[in-house]
Amino acid sequence: MKHKGRYAADGRAKVVRVSTVPGSLNTFLRGFLARLSEDYDVLAVASPGPELEELREREGVRCKAVKMERHISPLKDLASLIRLFFLFLRERPLIVHSMTPKAGLLSMMAARLTGVPIRIHTFTGLVFPTSRGLKRKLLMTTDRLTCSCANYINPEGKGVARDLTAVTSKPLHVIANGNVRGINLDYYSRKAVKKETAKLRTEGLFTFCFVGRIVGDKGINELAEAFDRLSRERKDVRLWLIGRFEPRLDPVSEETMRILSDNKQIFSLGRQQDVRPFLAAADALVFPSYREGFPNVVLEAGAMDLPAIATDINGCNEIIIEGKNGELIPTHDAEALYGKMKQWSSEPERVRAMAGNARQMVAERYEQQMIWNALLGEYKRLISNL
Repeated sequence: MKHKGRYAADGRAKVVRVSTVPGSLNTFLRGFLARLSEDYDVLAVASPGPELEELREREGVRCKAVKMERHISPLKDLASLIRLFFLFLRERPLIVHSMTPKAGLLSMMAARLTGVPIRIHTFTGLVFPTSRGLKRKLLMTTDRLTCSCANYINPEGKGVARDLTAVTSKPLHVIANGNVRGINLDYYSRKAVKKETAKLRTEGLFTFCFVGRIVGDKGINELAEAFDRLSRERKDVRLWLIGRFEPRLDPVSEETMRILSDNKQIFSLGRQQDVRPFLAAADALVFPSYREGFPNVVLEAGAMDLPAIATDINGCNEIIIEGKNGELIPTHDAEALYGKMKQWSSEPERVRAMAGNARQMVAERYEQQMIWNALLGEYKRLISNL
């Protein structure tokens, strides 16, 4: 057996999965870590937090807290790199697989320095394509360094792969149809939340729903402007905003805050533990984000039979087939968004026809077990090639 020291006593290969914060592991790898541990000795690594303990209990895998800053912090980043270096030196994993930018940069460097044979980084989205000036150069440099230290680069979707060609000439491996999480169709089902949905649904009222962070980069300023205009023309529409505000990182404009406060047809519902009833009770998802890797919310909405108005960006333009399960608009374009929302609220039959296609299109391309099996197949192939 090659690399014998990188296997546990029971013969399972050692795999370390790393993200900057435990919430990312909880979101993207829910259920998968437990499945992975059937064949591998799994260690999950992220910054400390209650979600790491939740992960340990739910997935039944070992967890290790290593503090990592989400933003650039040279001294703290160096300390994190050193901690990861010694962790990998002790653990001697066969595979280190990271996701999220900072975890990718630090863990790929530490894995390379400690001679880990298989170093995988998943890019779930890139910031540099929509950045400018010095920030863009700095982000490209860090992504380039991550790619240089990894020996298997996994972009989430074809759009992310195209963008990555600006920072690396290495082979890029899009697994399955791009999405790294997959959709549990038993969980994301109207049948599962039928009672809760009935309490939210109001017949005769066309409901748009947004799910995500309430920040500028998600197109909230344009959404507020567009819906405010529409609501002055029609009283039979409403907008649900589900998500948290982030006033320090990417605040919405003062005008948007005024609209959200004054418009009685807009409902800011905060972060919800379970978004399924809201998706099931709505008529359309509206998702005017500026940039994504592969937006899970568009897939989740589709699984709940909800078509989407989304921007023509990475991920969205791979999920949405124009006129079949939704429609695409340009980014930063409140006029186009207003026009599409007005059209949809005036043509409910056409919207229902798109809704009828949405779940099947998700099932055919993004069903969770299919995604998991594809990734497990890549692990086996990489190990067999050592």
